[in-house]
Amino acid sequence: MKMANTVKSRVSFIFLLGALNLISGQIRYSIPEELEYGAFVGNIAEDLKLNIWELSARNFRLVSDDRNQYMEVNVENGILHVGERIDREHLCGQRSTCSISFQIALDNPPEMHRVAVEILDVNDNSPSFSKDVYSLRIIEFTAPGARYPLESAFDPDAGSNTISGYQISPNSHFGLKVQTRSDGGKMAGLLLEKPLDREEQSAFHLVLTAIDGGIPHRSGTAQIIISIMDANDNAPVFDHGIYRTNVLENAPEGTLVIKVNAVDLDEGTNAELTYSFTSHTLQMARELFRLDPGTGEIRVQGVLDFEQNNLHELHVEAVDKSYFAMTGHTKVLVGLIDVNDNIPEVEVTSVSSTIPEDAHAGTIIAAISVRDPDVGENGQIQCAIDVNIPFKLQKAQNDNFKLVSNDVLDCEMYPEYNISISCWDSGLPPLAAIKSILVSISDVNDNAPKFTQPSYNVLVMENNQPGAFLSAVIALDPDLGQNGAVTYSFLENKMQNVSTPPISINLESGSIYALLSFDYEQLKNFQTIVQAQDAGLPPLSSTAIVNVIILDQNDNAPVIISPLPCNSPASVQIGRQAIYPGDVVTKVIAIDADSGINTRLSFQILEASDSSLFSVGLLSGEISAVRRFNNQDATTQKVVIMVKDNGQPSLSSTTTICYSVLSNVPEKLAVQSREPSGPENFTELSIYLIIIFGSTSFIFLAIIIILAVLKCKQDRNINHYNPTCCCCRRRSNSNDAFHRRNFSKDMISYSGAQQPLPISATYQYSVRLPPDSSKSDFLFLKPCDATLPLNDLNAHTSSARKEEI
Repeated sequence: MKMANTVKSRVSFIFLLGALNLISGQIRYSIPEELEYGAFVGNIAEDLKLNIWELSARNFRLVSDDRNQYMEVNVENGILHVGERIDREHLCGQRSTCSISFQIALDNPPEMHRVAVEILDVNDNSPSFSKDVYSLRIIEFTAPGARYPLESAFDPDAGSNTISGYQISPNSHFGLKVQTRSDGGKMAGLLLEKPLDREEQSAFHLVLTAIDGGIPHRSGTAQIIISIMDANDNAPVFDHGIYRTNVLENAPEGTLVIKVNAVDLDEGTNAELTYSFTSHTLQMARELFRLDPGTGEIRVQGVLDFEQNNLHELHVEAVDKSYFAMTGHTKVLVGLIDVNDNIPEVEVTSVSSTIPEDAHAGTIIAAISVRDPDVGENGQIQCAIDVNIPFKLQKAQNDNFKLVSNDVLDCEMYPEYNISISCWDSGLPPLAAIKSILVSISDVNDNAPKFTQPSYNVLVMENNQPGAFLSAVIALDPDLGQNGAVTYSFLENKMQNVSTPPISINLESGSIYALLSFDYEQLKNFQTIVQAQDAGLPPLSSTAIVNVIILDQNDNAPVIISPLPCNSPASVQIGRQAIYPGDVVTKVIAIDADSGINTRLSFQILEASDSSLFSVGLLSGEISAVRRFNNQDATTQKVVIMVKDNGQPSLSSTTTICYSVLSNVPEKLAVQSREPSGPENFTELSIYLIIIFGSTSFIFLAIIIILAVLKCKQDRNINHYNPTCCCCRRRSNSNDAFHRRNFSKDMISYSGAQQPLPISATYQYSVRLPPDSSKSDFLFLKPCDATLPLNDLNAHTSSARKEEI
């Protein structure tokens, strides 16, 4: 009860010390130990300049590494109060300072604040000795000034409340010498002030009192029984009064720390020494080090930890083996060398796991705190993330960092980032820790649909079925969800060459279908514009050109326009004596409304009155005589000609040509009889063909004549006369088929053609046909040069006649 009243009086005094301190961005409070649950610590909301409503809205919370929740915050008023009873001695032991550290985390935006609550000691423990009675033997002739260490008392309190001094009960021979250890603790030694005389007094009973520095003082006592002995008069003496050494904190068990040595001037068993730790050596030090009693070697036997205690004080005594043993004392200070043996601890709080792809640079993603218990360079922390990502780390304060965006985000390219945060210290070798954060990027409609090609060529065969699938267009939108949902449509009033839309498109798939059956002869192609639009807000779109090309189908049979069939008034008349083998009797002319390969026509005789009399050119359509007519041949010959195109499947037309063979008719009359009977048999196409052929021939001949004249002039200028720069008109021999075709004075015609073709009266040409001229459509012409001398011309003509003979 007295202790409780003392604690309360101390609380009323110390509680006034609970003041707010902001040091390097850290909030500090001070409270005494042993406070009850709910005791006021500080107004955290006021100290952080936060409104009360922000505590709940921003998810105000305490983040601590301790399992015990010593502190709590009332979010309704912002008061920081004690969460459970705090025993400073249990929490911090004998450390001079004791504090509870934690962090305050807030969201929206993320913030981190460090808070330290210092726990002030209350003098609630009395000093105590490990034993109630201690025995001490001293030889009688020990000289005054000898010192004997006494057992130190233990007080779990800290600071001024720990042991401040010792007292010894009044006596005539012994005094007390109090020393201060390196850690600030007090230790007492019994000092012999006057010589001893065993015969006068053989024993002393003294009381040792330990007093702490608290207010009021507390104390503890122990009894010391001193026995006065005779004999051995030399105490062991160590080489050094204090030994100092250092050892790595990660030194393995058995590592030699130091070897102490003492010398006893006595002889025999009085000089044989045994080493041991005295009672002044703390139990924790006894567990970490062992002392060889024979050699004085001190070795590691426990796990050393620089962060827990970086200096250990060992008190060693050397005792000889005399019956009246004497002892020598020394102190060994073992300093620990810090080793980088603690990996940085990375803690991530206030993570924003999803951010939009249009977030501005500097958007806070997460708050990160790092802790390393090592000291010096071993505790200096650096953190980094991959440089190839649009994020960076910003150092906030101390070892706190912020992860922020620093570049443009693109959900389509990188929908999420697994960010690895690497933190390492500056030790050798450095130790590192890695923490991963998964950040997802939410989509924004920032991409318009894009067609796979700027224009599409759709090929469709004519005579297709209405509703038939023609082709499909594809537009890709890298956005996600509705932002990437694409619909297709044709733009209105954008179709060329057509008045009404002949095609339709599927809204979702982009498939194009025909609305009607196409006819190549009426519509060969048309163009339209297709649009692709996404479902974003606002929607984005793009366009492409669709070229629809109608392919020809062989759906038109050849039409024979010449010669006229047998049922017409006119028939082909030929003279019996005017026809020679190979002569062209007539030419079949046909047209096909299709195009391309479908218009390539071939000719074939299906039926003939006499199959040995006529043949037809496969491609030219020219009907030629195979042999001469004889008197046994019928005067009327019928030939059925089939004209077939090259389409698949092939289409054909037939016509029957009737020939009237006239006997005893002059050659000229026979030729003229094959001419058309009148201009009414001409067709418009024949007229066009005659005009085109005539114009082309005229231009071609004019170019040849001009080139020949220029060549002759050039040669004349060089050689004055060149007999080779000339040309002449050759007469054809009896085998020239062209000579036996129908000629008038200035006209040339095919038998059965509706109009003869005129020949220019200005120029004359000789045509020499090879034996297979019926299989070729080309005539090789050789102009005559007007500048050729007459003699040379005659000579050339004679030579040509000799050739014919």
